[in-house]
Amino acid sequence: MVAAVTVRDISKCYRVPRVANGQLYGYGTLRDDLVNLARWPMRLLRGEKRAADDEFWALKGVDFTIKRGEVIGIIGHNGAGKSTLLKILSRITKPTAGSILLRGRVGSLLEVGTGFHPELTGRENLFLNGAILGMRRREIMSKFDAIVDFAEIGPFLDTPVKRYSSGMYVRLAFAIAAHLEPEILIVDEVLAVGDLAFQRKCMGRMKEVGRSGATVLFVSHSMPAIEALCSRAILMDHGQIARDGEVKDCVTEYYRKVLQGDGDGEVCLIGLDSPARRVKAFRSAALLDPDGRPVTFVPMAGPFHLRLAIDCPRAVSLPTVTVGIDDNMGQRLLNLVTPATRPVIERLHGAGTLDCIIERFPLAPGDYWIQLRLGTLDDEIDDVERAMRFTVTECDAFGEGHERHSGLVVAPSQWSFARS
Repeated sequence: MVAAVTVRDISKCYRVPRVANGQLYGYGTLRDDLVNLARWPMRLLRGEKRAADDEFWALKGVDFTIKRGEVIGIIGHNGAGKSTLLKILSRITKPTAGSILLRGRVGSLLEVGTGFHPELTGRENLFLNGAILGMRRREIMSKFDAIVDFAEIGPFLDTPVKRYSSGMYVRLAFAIAAHLEPEILIVDEVLAVGDLAFQRKCMGRMKEVGRSGATVLFVSHSMPAIEALCSRAILMDHGQIARDGEVKDCVTEYYRKVLQGDGDGEVCLIGLDSPARRVKAFRSAALLDPDGRPVTFVPMAGPFHLRLAIDCPRAVSLPTVTVGIDDNMGQRLLNLVTPATRPVIERLHGAGTLDCIIERFPLAPGDYWIQLRLGTLDDEIDDVERAMRFTVTECDAFGEGHERHSGLVVAPSQWSFARS
């Protein structure tokens, strides 16, 4: 299949002025610069050196190819280089090194009101923005009504856009970019400005653009939106590509980097040294992903795997282990208890490992705490309050296209309708 976007070893360097001798070079007025220039010979005689600018590489060695018709999600933490990459692809910014090849007309929506003239009306900006995208007047006229209906700004069409709210700006800008039949559509995180109904409408429109054979590049911090829309993802990290491939794998790696940093993910008990513990039988605890790696997050309705390291100093028959899950206010939401009818541990003395697994974790997205208890029917051996914290992340677990879930729990459901 023909490549729509080819990026070869793209790098972008910005120069950051350095402060020296109390002066910030490069950011003063013309008068300040002339005064500094006049004083410079005397500073040289005193042995002062002019500060060199620091270099900041927003992108470094980025290399990928996107086939025609692919819908690509670009994700990463703030400052990872996502927006800089899209600005280069949109020809707003020139790369320091490398090359790009775009095959087709590009429609882009990078920032609220990009390409709009504040003094012109919505109608005038529609024609202006369409012309910037390379459309003829006749072509714009044929799409005019559809754009206005999508943007829902009919009563304000002849109002200067400087009086528009940010939501109205985005609705009009997205409607123009998505309806003028671009062969490559580039959309940044600006959809977050719109309300939920508008976001769903935009998602539907981008799906239509993708089904029509156009190429879509979509930057978002909403992982459910990425999972619902994209067939492939690119994870950016500190100006480089950390992962390129399956959406699910890239989203998991994104959560790993954002929620637990770049460490090895080792998780230990926060309350390990609590003086209230008489017997310290719980040694460590870790949430594991499907590959057995420690994590601090669980996907909504995804697998929950808690591994406990226990070292009991005295012999205990038929012990019970309780894993309590609380919200941030300390309210108990879920209790997981080893079964009494089928004892998991007949006799505990010394070290061992206990695994607790839930195939589909039922709690809604949010932050939670785990409490651990080891005991028997009539004796408490060890109890750790707030042993560890973890996050349940948003995802489109049930294929519903929902990004937000209210309430405490989530569950799959079957729906049917019959006309009476």
